[in-house]
Amino acid sequence: MEKKEKIEMLSGWYFNDQLNFDRVLITCRYRTINKFFRKGIGLEMGPGDGVMTRYLITDFEQLDVVDGSEQLLNSIPAYPNIRKHCAFFEEFVPDRSFDTIIMEHILEHLEDPVKVLKRAASWLKPDGVLIAGVPNAKSFHRLAAVKMGLLVTEYELNDRDRALGHYRIYDTESLGADIVASGLHPSIQGGVFFKPVSNKQIEDTWTPEMIEGFYLLGATFPQNAAEIFVVATF
Repeated sequence: MEKKEKIEMLSGWYFNDQLNFDRVLITCRYRTINKFFRKGIGLEMGPGDGVMTRYLITDFEQLDVVDGSEQLLNSIPAYPNIRKHCAFFEEFVPDRSFDTIIMEHILEHLEDPVKVLKRAASWLKPDGVLIAGVPNAKSFHRLAAVKMGLLVTEYELNDRDRALGHYRIYDTESLGADIVASGLHPSIQGGVFFKPVSNKQIEDTWTPEMIEGFYLLGATFPQNAAEIFVVATF
């Protein structure tokens, strides 16, 4: 299967299989990382269907978004301060530098994440920041899956990982190592949402108050949060 065809096929997940809680979790990511933004010109790599984009347009004077899927980009409104680019990250060549680059749930999808990180680092302004977030192998729901015999190890790809085209599952150490290998410095690391069960179980049974409480717990127990992030600088 050609790369472009594969990306368009995987993008169908956003329209057909994405849960409401998946969107809630994206909002939780935004609430966690927005305090680290350097305002001005932003770049969102892999915006999906634009759940975080609708917040980012209020944070930046100008926002570029880049994705390999035309149908995902077309699903994002033509906000006055947005520019859309349909390109593979490995081939994208921006025409300006950025104060903030956001790479949420991108690195686990890439065959060579360090190569893309190095390219992205070259697009930053000297005082800019790159923020990368990924699912966490050490999340309690994955550790529980190992104890239940559903996974051999917490680093094994599950059915949802494969449906989303993941190549790997990061932990805090491996995420930091890829950031360092790209020439950047991981100045801040943290966690988003404490998740003891699956997204579907949360979708079906949890109250908004439970979701908020476990979101706040993610900052208290970052090593075992559902997702981890790094704020990287030169």
